[in-house]
Amino acid sequence: QVQLVESGGGLVQAGDSLRLSCAASGRTFSNYAMGWFRQPPGKEREFVGAISRGGSNTRYRDSVKGRFTISRDSAKNTVYLQMNSLKPEDTAVYYCAASSYSYRNMWEITKIDYWGQGTQVTVSS
Repeated sequence: QVQLVESGGGLVQAGDSLRLSCAASGRTFSNYAMGWFRQPPGKEREFVGAISRGGSNTRYRDSVKGRFTISRDSAKNTVYLQMNSLKPEDTAVYYCAASSYSYRNMWEITKIDYWGQGTQVTVSS
């Protein structure tokens, strides 16, 4: 079992930056690819990005490429989502995710083993 706890959400203005954190506990952190999803108001949950077990590889949805960066700190069992140049359309509940599959497969919700509880990010125009 892996427990994931997100933090760092909040209300910001368009163009601002925000960093989300996800602290993992339980099973070995390095055994899992980690990622972030989001669920905008009235929409389905969507893939944001993922990072490989070793942290060397990442992938992102097109709309956040160049603005969002995922990183992980194995010493702290924590994964981060740095969000820059935020837009109102980034408003959503953001969820941390862990997968025993490759980070390349994490865009599929069915490949997610564990979820965090979510943290709200609101970007005002």
